[in-house]
Amino acid sequence: MPRFQPNNLEYNKILYERVNEMAKKKGCTPAQLSLAWIHHQGNDVVPIPRTTKIENLEENIGTLFIKLTPEEMDELESIASSISIKRARNIASMLTYRDIETPLLSSWSA
Repeated sequence: MPRFQPNNLEYNKILYERVNEMAKKKGCTPAQLSLAWIHHQGNDVVPIPRTTKIENLEENIGTLFIKLTPEEMDELESIASSISIKRARNIASMLTYRDIETPLLSSWSA
């Protein structure tokens, strides 16, 4: 994957190290901290992590108990906005969903 090539990897490790350091202080994993940050963005934002293992599901559920202060939210926002990820994961597969809009809730049927 392009983002794991030597030049890009070194740059992207900076972001990871900053998040990892903060996660250690909070007593959680970097993945949990990232999900908690998304969860704290507001009532209209919900992280939807994909998992195939029960232990990962349990870890994801644990993010609901991570409380972030306004200062921690500011720090995470600063980290996220200060560094841009070098090279996407899989650009071709992402382009498939580029112009898709979620259907109106009223159009859904159960």
